[in-house]
Amino acid sequence: MSRIPVKLPSGGTVLLSPGGQNPLIKLVIEEFCSLFTSEREILYIGDAENKFLHLDENYLNRLGIIVPAPAKMPDIIVHDTRRDWLLLIEAVMSAGPVDGKRRKELKELFSGCKIGLVFVTAFPSRDIMRKFLGQISWETEVWVAENPEHLIHFNGERFLGPYPDVTP
Repeated sequence: MSRIPVKLPSGGTVLLSPGGQNPLIKLVIEEFCSLFTSEREILYIGDAENKFLHLDENYLNRLGIIVPAPAKMPDIIVHDTRRDWLLLIEAVMSAGPVDGKRRKELKELFSGCKIGLVFVTAFPSRDIMRKFLGQISWETEVWVAENPEHLIHFNGERFLGPYPDVTP
């Protein structure tokens, strides 16, 4: 099967396997990130076949992050370098939005991080999002690929930014 080429902000390309949430991961990196993070570094991409396909472990270590087991990682980690935020993104096709349990787990996994954490769930469509709407955690963001210019903010005092409980 043909691989899915994903163009990174650095100009490089990563080739994802064709299965699972990988088509959505491509959209997150190429569309969401270009729309909502003006200056960014893609630090991690978890491929459906190879969870550590793209990993900048040294960069993550400089941010105070010890890379956990592959099963614990979000699908994508992006450093918004202009605002100094770390976006932890879950790409959801059939399971795994940032629900209350996952938000707590990610908060604990990235507790050593020296910058603020932002939790994002990405869906390919509103129809798929509707299936998970009741599970999505407060103080998170939702992006739907079929309407790429919009974000849905789940409550809280700020829009797309870290909250006090995840800011060093």
